[in-house]
Amino acid sequence: MAFFRLYPTIPAPTLVRGEGVYLRPADMRDYEAWTELRAQSRAFLTPWEPTWPADDLTRTSFRSRIKRNHQEIASDEAYPFLIFRDDDVLTGGLTLGQVKRGVVQAATLGYWIGAPYARQGLMSAAVRAVTVYAFSTLRLHRVEASCLPHNEASTKLLERTGFTREGYARSYLRINGIWQDHLLYGLLETDPVPLRVARPNKN
Repeated sequence: MAFFRLYPTIPAPTLVRGEGVYLRPADMRDYEAWTELRAQSRAFLTPWEPTWPADDLTRTSFRSRIKRNHQEIASDEAYPFLIFRDDDVLTGGLTLGQVKRGVVQAATLGYWIGAPYARQGLMSAAVRAVTVYAFSTLRLHRVEASCLPHNEASTKLLERTGFTREGYARSYLRINGIWQDHLLYGLLETDPVPLRVARPNKN
């Protein structure tokens, strides 16, 4: 069945604010901070991500990433953001990807946090902020997410920010070079907003 790509005119995102964090699309001024954080966090992130290309941390690769991000935003296909603390320190990244319009009106959430900033509540704040953006500005009906069954930090994050576990997908994504099963989660624009209680030292 074909889904017609009907969507409203969306202004390019510049800034999404959350509790103690803000999100914005990356640009070349972020290269040094981004590559330093990714390199520093490589061992921490490797079990949870696709295998990194050999040139992933190069300036040329980052420039290509920026160009691709701008194209995806302009075509309403994906909305990639970097996550900063309010003191302008880069802490991670988050993407609303695989945007589907027509009768679907949904996107897929993906995220990463730098090792020095894990379990501090920063990703929870970023996910809450971006889901508000997804439902209000992008006018989506649904945001989906998935995580490895043994990724306890990610399952707690999704459930804490209001996502409901909806299923189990076998051999769903190729993570760290291996096809792995994933838990599937969903959040609807009509779902109740979870109580936002401060949780110190938690991601």
